[in-house]
Amino acid sequence: MKEVVVFGGSGFLGSYVVEELARREYNVLIADTKDPPPALFGFEYVQCDVMNEEEVERAVSGRSIVYNFAGFANLDASIDQPRETIEKNVIGTINVLEACRNANLQRFIYASSAYALSSKGSFYGISKFASEKIVEEYYNRFSIPFSIVRYGSLYGERANADNAIYRWITQAYREGHIVHNGNGEEIREYIHASDAATLSVNILEDEKYENQHIVLTGVERMKQNEILQMIQEIFNDRITIEFTDTKFEGHYTVTPYSLDPSVARKLVLSEFMDFGQGLVEYAKHIHKTEISEQD
Repeated sequence: MKEVVVFGGSGFLGSYVVEELARREYNVLIADTKDPPPALFGFEYVQCDVMNEEEVERAVSGRSIVYNFAGFANLDASIDQPRETIEKNVIGTINVLEACRNANLQRFIYASSAYALSSKGSFYGISKFASEKIVEEYYNRFSIPFSIVRYGSLYGERANADNAIYRWITQAYREGHIVHNGNGEEIREYIHASDAATLSVNILEDEKYENQHIVLTGVERMKQNEILQMIQEIFNDRITIEFTDTKFEGHYTVTPYSLDPSVARKLVLSEFMDFGQGLVEYAKHIHKTEISEQD
């Protein structure tokens, strides 16, 4: 059976996963509160809020595979919005899992975060950790097979202002000046959303990832100041960079992980988008978008 519903399929990463599923000939339903992006024009779509149990039940009906990318994804905003963060990420996940109890499910794939096991991440990280434990317990109690995917730092053309690289390249294009809240020594392992999507479907198609935790990040550890220098060079050194050296509240500096007994496999692609080339394509996309908005 290849009937899939992707909650949050209109969003940043979810939209790439929808494309990859369709490429592999899955029948995909996008369930989201917002319309799909232009790249997904013609895909089957239903307006669905994970907080609405009836809408969720209808979206899951007849589907054998469920991806859940829906929820509150802005870590910075979560610091001051604990109720909304917990409701959307935890209660929303429970609503989807409840609908899955009535389905003959092949796999439930939950989009978690590297912050789930971090002492950082504020209410966002807490909501992801709580949701992971709930997914595990639904398997223990109701035999709903799962894969929990802890995504690291993502970038890609469909990101929005919540994404650091989007903000930097947009600032570079519009203002010729980038402001980074930090000293630039923070380390990240960026992965393009299209590569993360490929791995997200590989996980579905390999039984060894059933009832497992998987970490998806990039393969190269880079300091933020190195990434900013790359962006500066892409713009032919016409931009300036300002480091505020302020405390980056809620975010990790070197690693998101804290001591925890649970084990997760790290999955990487043998072939992946070169980060520098990815930044160039991203800059081209921002340029094209800015030009179209001016017309």
